[in-house]
Amino acid sequence: MGYCCFRSSPAESPTPVTSNLSTERISRTTATTTNTTSSGVSNFSKDSHFSASGGEAFPDGHILPDPNLRIFTFAELRAATKSFRPDTVLGEGGFGKVYKGWLDEKLSLRMGGGSVVAVKKLNSQSLQGYEEWRSEVNFLGRLSHPNLVKLMGYCLEDKELLLVYEFMQKGSLENHLFGRGSTVQPLPWNLRLKIAIGAAHGLAFLHQSERQVIYRDFKSSNILLDGSYNAKLSDFGLAKVGPSASRSHITTRVMGTNGYAAPEYVSTGGNGMTKMAGLKSETVV
Repeated sequence: MGYCCFRSSPAESPTPVTSNLSTERISRTTATTTNTTSSGVSNFSKDSHFSASGGEAFPDGHILPDPNLRIFTFAELRAATKSFRPDTVLGEGGFGKVYKGWLDEKLSLRMGGGSVVAVKKLNSQSLQGYEEWRSEVNFLGRLSHPNLVKLMGYCLEDKELLLVYEFMQKGSLENHLFGRGSTVQPLPWNLRLKIAIGAAHGLAFLHQSERQVIYRDFKSSNILLDGSYNAKLSDFGLAKVGPSASRSHITTRVMGTNGYAAPEYVSTGGNGMTKMAGLKSETVV
């Protein structure tokens, strides 16, 4: 959910990765079943292989058995963003825009009132936009860690696709590293080290689950900073469940951002996706 930009790869029909997890079997349906919500979002069965391990190393991180998200109405989010007013835009890209919003129990209409959130409004005409929306809900809806951005809820109403996140006051790391203007100040080295360690903790947590989560888009625009410059990974639209114990890697389409993707991942056409590829992306940042 990097505020500065989204990826700009063209929309295309996704090639499914073989997996026994329900993330790969979600259909766009409005029927309510045991493992599917009314929005078509998988609840992940409790006996899924997508479970946490190494909890002692990450005492503040855990994986929920089911997504724990609030379902917003489109009217609520339209009010929160002042009808998606242009001056509330935090960032935009090929699949939609991110808006700053204000929520409270009564959805206060007073500018600045209530809890501040970031609302991502995806392009409903894009198949890739829906796939990324679904992936965000299914991963961030269950993953909880101090160095992962918190997904608060979602909206799937008619053709509208929206996601609601905690608001990150300091924006993206990319803006602090490469932004221009008098308001952008160079980060001191102690803060740079703090941010790097925090981002590494988030990535390590993803790799510590029994079935690893392969992030696939580690870059400075996807590292968001809160008011104390704590780093949190965002934008799980390209995330995939990692290989099982019997496999060393998974096969996917080449996705991500040029310059950050591991050479072996790009050169093999997506056949070399492992957690090591994510670590190499981290060294670029």
